[in-house]
Amino acid sequence: MINLNQLRAFYYVARHASYTAAAEKLCISQPAVTAQVKLFENYYDMKLFRRQGREVGLTHVGKILFEKAERIFNIEDEVETTLTQLKELNQGLLEIGCTKAYANHIMPSVMSVFHRAYPNVKIILEEGSSMAMINSLRDFKNEMIVVARMNVNDSRLQFIPFSQEEIVVILNVNHPLTRKKEIEFDDIAKEPLILKGSGSGTRQKIQDLYEKHKIIPNVFMESNNTEFIIDLVERGEGISFLVKPSIERKVKEKKIAMHKLKGIKLFLDVSLGFSKNVPLSPAATAFYDVIKRSFIEKTPQGGIGSIMAKILAEHRQNE
Repeated sequence: MINLNQLRAFYYVARHASYTAAAEKLCISQPAVTAQVKLFENYYDMKLFRRQGREVGLTHVGKILFEKAERIFNIEDEVETTLTQLKELNQGLLEIGCTKAYANHIMPSVMSVFHRAYPNVKIILEEGSSMAMINSLRDFKNEMIVVARMNVNDSRLQFIPFSQEEIVVILNVNHPLTRKKEIEFDDIAKEPLILKGSGSGTRQKIQDLYEKHKIIPNVFMESNNTEFIIDLVERGEGISFLVKPSIERKVKEKKIAMHKLKGIKLFLDVSLGFSKNVPLSPAATAFYDVIKRSFIEKTPQGGIGSIMAKILAEHRQNE
């Protein structure tokens, strides 16, 4: 295998036509450079330099080798530049997994803040259920995820809750229960239910709720498509449970109705997840810092909507 230290000594002597200049560039003594070149020539039994008075010239073999060595060390310079840019976030790649609901209602604002701070970092956002995204973290497909906290016992993963989202009951606007000021669990226990799909944090919460009341839910349909669920509820096909931010616009438009259950509080923890034993890339570290500064350290109240409004307002003030 070629000795790169010896090749490097040859390259700089050839490039500067001087052993002295090469020694200065390599920050070693001139005798050390001479020794490296001599070892290289002896190993391959080839003469690479010839003396022209006080100047150093290349032999025919030396000229051929110099062209090859120049390509190697140009690539080395490119690699070093790339590593510096990655470290300083002048370029980079951030792969994040997120639930479909959070992709619509959380990530646009978070990514807006992150992109303004680090405009040269490319972002790849994958959507799926909370469990699917947790599995993507296990499989190293995503470096970080933003999901609803699940009952996952995996010592390799770390989850940091940074906000909460309230889960509410949604009904057709003409449903008889909309006329009640308060509804109790017994009022909706036997209603046709459109349940979030497998792997959803909301689904887990609702299943726990029905089990607590020893009721088997009357599941009409399952889906992880939030818009599809809202559309079915709007058509009067059943009721459902969704996080409040995902249905507020439809409620304001009076397309569906929203209710809370009397005496029952349903919340999902919005959590940032990553692998404990895998060092984060510079881009992922920067994303974590954005979340930390904006959420974890400030611990604001009021859900993700008010949090993101505050973040964006502060960011505009700092521009």
